[in-house]
Amino acid sequence: MSRRKSAGRKGSGSKRGSSKRSAGAAKGVFSAIRLSLAVVVVTLVAAVGVNLSLMETDEIDTLADPAERWTGERVRVEVLNAGGVTGMAREATEVLRAAGFDVVEFGNAAAFDPERRSEVLDRVDRTDIAQAVASAMGIDNVQSDPDPNLFVEVTVIVGRDWVRPDGIEAAQPVIGNDAWWDPRTWF
Repeated sequence: MSRRKSAGRKGSGSKRGSSKRSAGAAKGVFSAIRLSLAVVVVTLVAAVGVNLSLMETDEIDTLADPAERWTGERVRVEVLNAGGVTGMAREATEVLRAAGFDVVEFGNAAAFDPERRSEVLDRVDRTDIAQAVASAMGIDNVQSDPDPNLFVEVTVIVGRDWVRPDGIEAAQPVIGNDAWWDPRTWF
């Protein structure tokens, strides 16, 4: 009888040990699955991000005719929305970047004026550069207004009259330009 008790004890002890081992193995398997899943998710996110950035690049490159792209020196451009039309500065930025210009800043002008015409301002006394920017934008109003305090060669003031060179008009006007609480008017 003593043999049976000791045999029973050995058997029960070995079962406990094997259940601990299988629980530890299960934890290891689950950890490996979680790690693999995390790697797959990160890879998918990276692939989608790369694909989206390539799509944006392709989209911008198709906006301008390659023959009309600026191939000269770097031209830093500032684009200001003076017409009060939502998204107009962003659209102008897309056009200029597609044409090969370096838009370093875009946003709203100090004030919106529905009567203000679009114009290109030469900031460094180089009308040839300003004329090239104006040509890419489809704007015929070029003025010389040198300003050594700015870090741009050209300022583009986009009025409500501006139409994208590819024929797509800008977005609809902002309603209530005086609304201080509207974040769209802050930029």
